[in-house]
This record gives sequence, structure tokens and C-alpha cells, in this order.
Amino acid sequence: MRTLLTLIAVLAISVTGRTQETFTALDLQRVRQVREAAISPNGAYIAYIVETPRPIKDGKGHNYRELYVLDLGTGKSKKYIGGKNYFYRLKWHPDGGAISFLGKLDDSKMTMVYSIPLGGGPYFPLSEIPESVLDYDWSPDASELAFIVHPKYKRPDAAMEKYGFDQEVYEEELTHRQLKVYHLASGEIRTLVDDASVFALDWAPRGDLIAAQIAPQNLTDDSYMFKRIYLINTRSGRRDKLVDNPGKLTAMAWSPDAKNLAFISAEMIEDPVAGSLYVQSLENPKDFPELRNYTEGFEGQVNDVKWQDNNTLVYASYEGTKATLRKIDLGEEESELLLPGGRTVFSHISLGGGVVAMAGSTSERPSELYTLHLKKAYLNRHTDLNPWVRELKLGRQESIRYKARDGMEIEGVLIYPVDFEEGRSYPLIAMIHGGPESCITDAWQTYYSRWGQIAAGRGYFVFMPNYRGSSGRGLEFSRADYGDLADEEFLDVLDGIRFLVDKGWVDEQKVGIGGGSYGGYFSAWAATKHSDKFQAAVVFVGISDQISKRNTTDIPYEDYYVHWGIWTNENFDLVYDRSPVKYSSQNVTPTLILHGKNDPRVHPSQSLELYRSLKMHGHAAVRLIWYPGEGHGNRNNPARLDYCLRTMDWFDFYLREGRDKEELPEKYLDYGLDLD
Repeated sequence: MRTLLTLIAVLAISVTGRTQETFTALDLQRVRQVREAAISPNGAYIAYIVETPRPIKDGKGHNYRELYVLDLGTGKSKKYIGGKNYFYRLKWHPDGGAISFLGKLDDSKMTMVYSIPLGGGPYFPLSEIPESVLDYDWSPDASELAFIVHPKYKRPDAAMEKYGFDQEVYEEELTHRQLKVYHLASGEIRTLVDDASVFALDWAPRGDLIAAQIAPQNLTDDSYMFKRIYLINTRSGRRDKLVDNPGKLTAMAWSPDAKNLAFISAEMIEDPVAGSLYVQSLENPKDFPELRNYTEGFEGQVNDVKWQDNNTLVYASYEGTKATLRKIDLGEEESELLLPGGRTVFSHISLGGGVVAMAGSTSERPSELYTLHLKKAYLNRHTDLNPWVRELKLGRQESIRYKARDGMEIEGVLIYPVDFEEGRSYPLIAMIHGGPESCITDAWQTYYSRWGQIAAGRGYFVFMPNYRGSSGRGLEFSRADYGDLADEEFLDVLDGIRFLVDKGWVDEQKVGIGGGSYGGYFSAWAATKHSDKFQAAVVFVGISDQISKRNTTDIPYEDYYVHWGIWTNENFDLVYDRSPVKYSSQNVTPTLILHGKNDPRVHPSQSLELYRSLKMHGHAAVRLIWYPGEGHGNRNNPARLDYCLRTMDWFDFYLREGRDKEELPEKYLDYGLDLD
């Protein structure tokens, strides 16, 4: 029986035959990362969360999180909360004297708002709100909390459930995400919105106004496509639509004087990315002036925005595979580059006292805490959570550019095999990102679902292309695949592989492909329509039949507006033509299919369809793995470890060992764990 000892051993053996210490799948269980950073209003302290993987022996559940506070004056951090806790959504008390967050602590059955003093001490819940809190914000004077809750639906026949009457009325038993306000001193709770669903809120610096992102229904599709910004008077409850923002919507931020609201939105309903920066003035509340897009024509993607002062916006963005920080004054046409794209990649920022705090990573360092002083423009790292990584041999990682067949320039990230030698060719794994409105950055790219340094340590090139349709390069590029899925955009992947083969680096007889969601779709497409070019494929929560997928996903309108532009009945032949199952008889690629059994985005039946069609009509090995309790991606570490080990084993079996395409590897894994 084959074993996986060489896969999971700390000492990995490369294709050169040399023994060296490299990154392995089990090392993922000891990577600690900064997950959130929030700077105090005066810029003197930073609260940040460090996440540690939940040990496999602890079973399913969240990873563990610890709360630290960094004193920027002394440069020293202090741990405030440790242990087996999980919490998130850090915010500072308006006066900077305490830190608040959401969590279920001390065996609480509900998610509550907690607070802990700046000086340390025990944390405590701020409220006795009867439902779990989804999001919250402070009033400017800290006398009240605004919060979003999702009350449980109360069935009129609930008493009959004990007799077995447990039927569900699909989508008709959903309740709205309600917006309420809690007065801390009196305990009074008043409801502001209960007839629509509130997905985000931001309390204005003037105390009587909240900006809220509201959609008609509490559905995932609504959260993607139909959120609009409303202004809510916290005293009267009056609700007025601020702007009919054009499509997808993410972060928003008030100016300190509450005269302007900045937000990040799509440019049009067909725009797949909420990546443009808008500012709406409130100077004349009866007829708001026309919206202004402050990043019109920007070949990048805005991820987060904060106000430096009443006139100046600071925003974080992706520009290709790099992350940048820019600022722009109201009324100005051009932005100022504060931090050019470099080694550190980040997406969210916190701003206070002229200092920006962020969680960021590099190609060889998982996420750490960084700051940037806006006047000095110097990036400073404050944590070193994984010094052991520096003791390992890592593959070189770099951003690359190449020309597609039609002359379009495509970017991506490439990780070289450890101990790469010029003049030798190596096996390659094309790791395809999902979305497609996403992008690979030149950051740390080693996770359970991204093989990164794990594969590099075993002698692979890892190629991660940002094919047309990806985000990070502006509206035109992200819409370059509109209505033409898996055709021109997939050819960008083939062009990139050809680029590497022509350099002499990659053995074209040892090419694998894998990815999740849209990346799983591409992998299924590779294993069928373009099967002659791939020797192994990994399809994770991927699409196999576009016809049935469009009728079983939880985001059919998003699929229609930003990807297809047609309904299936308007061009049935095209939709079916973009379905991997149509080409199952062309399959000669061993294909491993993996899927969470509770996936609402890409229904598990998509993987079953692909499995059955390949079993009946394909000409290579196929295997289907179900993950009970998992959804659109694995959340629990046992399932994550299984995925990482199993997929690497699949690639090794067919690419490195060169096994017959109809032979299967062992179906059960030796995880190499000591659980005593």
C-alpha cells in the first residue's frame, strides 16, 4: 500500500533528490496570522486579532483568536484575551478608552457585543439584546449602540414538530435583518428597520443619522446586487434613500463633519466588482448633487476607504497583483500615491491620528500587523508571528506578465520549485482563482486550498493567472468575459502555460490544474473541453452544468446581471456549450472532484453530474469526495487538511509518479497526526 509519509513529513524530498526542510501541509496547522487591526482615534494604540489554527484533536469548529493591543509609543504589545475563543469586528469606544467586538464567549448561546478597557481587565457584554448581533456601531457620544439582528422565524405550528411535522417552506420562512438601537443606560431597545433587510451600517459623527445598506429581502442575491444606501434618522425613524448606487456595494465611511459619505460601489449593474470610489454630498438633503466617481478610469480596484480629514480620502486598492495606498482631496481630479505597490499586500485599513494600521502579508510571510505614518510614508511591521517559516526553504515567488494570443497583457503570480535550476523542466500546477471577479496578488499564497509553497517544496511550479474577467485592473478588464464564460478567459490560462513551457521551465506532459468555485469550473473545463493538455485535475465546489447551475444557485440574479446578460432560455445552446458535462466524452484527464454537501452557491449536484458523466463517458480515473457539513469551501480544519493532502496526493500520483491515467491512488489517507 502506498503511503503519504513523504507528503506529510517535515523533511520533504525534492525532485533534485536532495533532502531539505520545506513547507508541508501539516505546517498549515501552526501558521498564526493577524486577522483584524483597529487603531484608536488618537492613533496611539492598535487593537488586533491573532488567529491560531484549531488543533485537529479539538474537532470541528472555529479557529482560535487572541486579542492584543500595541502601544505605538513603546512599541510593545500586550495580550488582552487568549484561550479557546473566537471573536471579530473590532471597534474602539468613541473616546478611545475601551475596545469592543462581537463574539460568543463563556458558553454564550448568542453573539453579543463585548467591551474591554484599554488598560486591560475582564471583558464584559455591553447589552442584553435577545438575539444574536450580526453587526454594530457606536453612537458618537457612546450612549447607544446600533445593531443588526436576524430574529428566528416563529412557525405557527411549531408545537407539532415533536410529532414529526418539520417541513420547511423554502425562502418563505426568512425574516428580515432588522436594525435596532440599544440605549446603554436605560436598556431601552427601539426598532428602526424591520420591513427590509439591513446588511451594513455606519453611524454618522452627528448623532441623529445612520447610513445603512438595505435590500428588499434577506437573500444572498439581494446582498450582492440590490443593496442601496439609506439615511435613517435615529430619533424619528425616517428613512430616505441617499443614492440609487449602481450595483454591488461594499464599504462606506462618513467624513468627520458628516457632510459627505464615501462608499465603494460597482460602476453599473453589469459591473462584477464593487471597486470604484464614490462620494455623496449631504449639503442639500432635499436633492442630493450628482454622484461623483473619484476613480473613474482607474485600472485597479478600491478595497477600503477612510477619511483623513473633512476634505481628504485615503483608500486601499489592488493594482494588478500589488496593493497600493492612495489619497485624494474632494474636488481634485488626481490621487496621490502614498504607498506604491510593493512586497506587502493588504486590503483593509484603519486610520487614526494620521496613522494607518493594516493586516498584510508578503510572498514569504503570512499576515502580520503593519502601520504607515501618513507624513513619513514609511511602512513598519510590528509583529513576527511565524519566525519558523524563515528557517524553511521556500520557492521564489514573483509577479509575471505575458501576452495572450490576441495581444492582451495578462498578469499572474508564479512560484518556482524549491531549488529551481535553469535548464531543467518541472511539473506545473495551474491554481485558478474563483469569482471570476477576484484576483491573485503577490502575497502569501499557501492555504489549505492554495498549494503555494507546499507544492513548490515538492518540486512544482505553481502558476496563478489573473485571466480576463479578474478584478484588480478596472472595469474594462473585469467585463472582458461578459456573456462569454470559459472561452476567451480560459484561453488566457493556456497562453500562460505555453509561455512557461516555451521558456523551458515546464514539462508540458506534466501539467495539472485545480481550483475552487469558478476555479473548479475552469478545472472541470480543462478536464473535458481541453483534456488533451492536462494530466491531472482537481475540481473543488465547481460548476459542471451551467443550465442546472443557474437554477440551483443562491445568486441567480448576480449570475445574470454581471456574467451572462441573458437567461438560459434566451440562448440555451450557448449556456450548454459552456458546460463541462457536454464534453465529458473527450475526457482523458484523471479528475478528483470535491464538494461540501451543504453548499448553497454551487449546489453539490454539480459535482455529482460531473462525476456521473465522467464515469459513463470519460476515459480516465475519477473520484468524488463529499464533505458533510461544509458549504462553499471548507471551514473546519479536519476537512481542510484532508483536502490539502488528498489533492497534493492526486497531483503527485499522476504528475510526479506518472501513474496510468486509469489507475486510482489509495482512497483513504494516513494523515500523519499524533492525537494522543
